[in-house]
Amino acid sequence: MKIIGKTALEISDCVRALVQNGTLRPGDSLPPVRELADTLSVNRNTVAAAYQRLAKAGVALTQGRLGTTICAPPQAGEQEGLSIGTALIDLADGNPNPQWLPDPVQVMAGMRDAIGPFLYGDDTILPALREHGQTWFTPDCPAGWALELTHGAVDAMERLAAAHLVPGDKVAVEDPCFLGTINALRLAGMQTVGVGIDEAGMRPETLAAALDKGARAVLLTPRAHNPTGCGLTKRRARELQQVLAAYPDVLVIVDDHFALLAETPYHHVVPASTTRWALVRSVSKGLGPDMRLAFVASDPETAARLGTRLAPGMSWVSHILQAIVAACLASPKVRQLVDHARDQYAARRQELHAALLAQGIDVPAPTGGFNVWVPLDRYARNKDTKNVDAKDVAYALAKKGWLVRIGSAFDVDGGSQAIRVTVSKLQDGQAARFARNLKSCLV
Repeated sequence: MKIIGKTALEISDCVRALVQNGTLRPGDSLPPVRELADTLSVNRNTVAAAYQRLAKAGVALTQGRLGTTICAPPQAGEQEGLSIGTALIDLADGNPNPQWLPDPVQVMAGMRDAIGPFLYGDDTILPALREHGQTWFTPDCPAGWALELTHGAVDAMERLAAAHLVPGDKVAVEDPCFLGTINALRLAGMQTVGVGIDEAGMRPETLAAALDKGARAVLLTPRAHNPTGCGLTKRRARELQQVLAAYPDVLVIVDDHFALLAETPYHHVVPASTTRWALVRSVSKGLGPDMRLAFVASDPETAARLGTRLAPGMSWVSHILQAIVAACLASPKVRQLVDHARDQYAARRQELHAALLAQGIDVPAPTGGFNVWVPLDRYARNKDTKNVDAKDVAYALAKKGWLVRIGSAFDVDGGSQAIRVTVSKLQDGQAARFARNLKSCLV
């Protein structure tokens, strides 16, 4: 390996070329700053600047006295979704039940006059969705808020992070945390700081600790937390407001992803003193995962920053998609279907929760969402053995015909021993059978 160059740009370009041709591989260490500066007869600040360029480009990772190493190529990470081809009953996919999603073909059949043509320069938000957003968000936002649309909730997280943060910034998130959030922040170069939760949501004392450690943003879920199904109580929201009020410059992102199907009221968590905030509501849980559209209400400055990359000549949300979503939201038939889905998801969660309790498996009662979270760290097979391992339990369940999601996939800092069970496609009798099978895996 021979690194050459006299300027920071030349040195960083040389390292990038060595990575591209395979001379440098992920995990390889770069020479210490002083050593390379002496070799190249340049100032140490020049080498330090070159390494900083490499870190910002995601080519290298700088760790102070631990040195600088070449990064592995970005990976998507574990994803939600179907396990194609599995013979198991899939309780791991995190999906809604397709039977309770509107048929887009039927919706589009009655809206020919509402679809285009749309051109560069058109308003990026259709009037029908702007009106719907005003009705949906006004009760939950302070005066003066502004609206943008993004390509789904995860896209909103990425855009909000890019608007206000830089790679390396710390972001406080719930621990455990939604897979999409973990992956999006990791790929954006952010450092996630796990904040413990309980049945009432994010815990105030652990949030305060994360903010004391320098977190520049907080991302929290007010309802139907994924993976646990917990939701903020009114008291907990007020406690979190009090903590956040001491940090007015911290970006607060509220991911109300399940709002369309929510069974509990929305409790305000953003204090009046917060200068940068956003409330995100996706339609994908109620209308289908492929409806990649989310409403984002925020302070005007944040909306303006989002709008720079969602401009009418750049990357706006498709007006055709907007028209389909608008037609769905205005349809009494679709509204009836969404209401039915909400009731069915609640019934299935309650059925599984009751079945688990009947088997002596103590699980927190979820208040929303598609999932039931089953902590396993309190169980041991007998007095002489350690607590059961979630991987072992998942494997044992697979041998009995069930596919579940291992809780460690959602970990930020902790090492949770739990499984997540998606209930949306449970059929009659399956909850009781699953509970019996799980019980047999714990004894």
